[in-house]
Amino acid sequence: MPRCSRNLKSLPQEPVPAHVESLNHDGRGVAHIGGKAVFIEGALPGEEVLFTYVVQRKRYDEGTVAQILKPSPQRVTPRCAHFNICGGCSLQHMDAAAQIEAKQQVMLDNLRQIGRIEPEQVLPPLRGPHWGYRRRARLGVKFVIKKDKLLVGFREKRSALLADLDHCEVLHPSVGGLLPELRALIAGLESYNLIPQIEVAVGDEATALVFRNLAALSGSDLERLRQFGEAHGMQIYLQPSGPESVTLVWPAAASLSYRLPDYGLELFFSPTDFMQVNGEINRAMIARVIGLLDLKPQERMLDLFCGLGNFTLPLARHAGHVTGVEGDAKLVQRARDNACLNGIHNAEFYAADLSLDLAQQPWAEQRFDKILLDPPRTGALEIVRQLPVFGASRIIYVSCNPATLARDAQELVQRGYRFLSAGVMDMFPHTTHVESIALFEKYENSI
Repeated sequence: MPRCSRNLKSLPQEPVPAHVESLNHDGRGVAHIGGKAVFIEGALPGEEVLFTYVVQRKRYDEGTVAQILKPSPQRVTPRCAHFNICGGCSLQHMDAAAQIEAKQQVMLDNLRQIGRIEPEQVLPPLRGPHWGYRRRARLGVKFVIKKDKLLVGFREKRSALLADLDHCEVLHPSVGGLLPELRALIAGLESYNLIPQIEVAVGDEATALVFRNLAALSGSDLERLRQFGEAHGMQIYLQPSGPESVTLVWPAAASLSYRLPDYGLELFFSPTDFMQVNGEINRAMIARVIGLLDLKPQERMLDLFCGLGNFTLPLARHAGHVTGVEGDAKLVQRARDNACLNGIHNAEFYAADLSLDLAQQPWAEQRFDKILLDPPRTGALEIVRQLPVFGASRIIYVSCNPATLARDAQELVQRGYRFLSAGVMDMFPHTTHVESIALFEKYENSI
């Protein structure tokens, strides 16, 4: 549902012609009317459209496509029937190859405009499945009195309201086609209005659903959840408060894991742990990281923001020793457990706040030959400023935000590193999310 103007009478009532120049960061077409930018929902670069204003602001306006006069060759028919409503995807009307090209341009534009730098080489994009790829998600749940209907799914575009969905094309198939059954399950519970969300976590062999419950469930509601889990072969959990309160309801014992066969690894995780959303891209990303690092058997490796060991353990198959550091103590223990279960003895893990001065950390007294960091969207400026003290010859930065990558990359360049290469990865097809990887090399190690 588009946001409304405070003064609807001031909006032009008739559709307005526009030439679409580019895409903005959230997938809307950018045009200029009278020198003022207009962000147009549903428009693609190069198109001639008629659009309707939905809001006018001081610096920019917003609109939605009323008619496409000249379509882009990149335009395709969205596969999902809910595309025009659901906010889960914003680029299904754009050819998949064009999507990743646009994301590459976003990365390069951010590097130039924010960091004022460019990589010496642009890496080929990493591509994977476009449908059914998403193995982590958070589904909203709400009973809408006006519709007399319970909804399960993602929010509408640019709205706090839940979209009325029957299926999801990007969710893993074990869940994407099950939304009507989930809706019927919760609608039949006595506590139907006390479950605001469902966490989805998919491993290689099992799917888990975590129901956030705002009050204790009755015995009959618990039995309905157990029956649903048994009928659909799913693990069922409740979460009455924070992540530490997650409790298994069905079956009596359960585990989630994914395999990295190229390294002989199986990594276990809990349904609320952070994990990479796209399994195939994750495997390709790990292979690219190892290839770019060019690890030698005697080298020491530092993996910052290591999580449950997704990079650390494959790296341990190639390096002499790997140190993994993570701010979440629970994930650090998970990484240690995964190392033990996989028979890896040349990796150690530490819990540390990576936004602080690391001088007092015991692991920070060492020198490392190579460094990998995979920070959250906020980036890693504080730790990047401290990286030169480790003397690493190569640094790889895996990013989920091109703006903070650009800022932090500039810092590395200013501190004596060449910006060798960068590329994007199609971790989230049909969304505007840009996942990228960048390689830096210390100048004194250049040939």
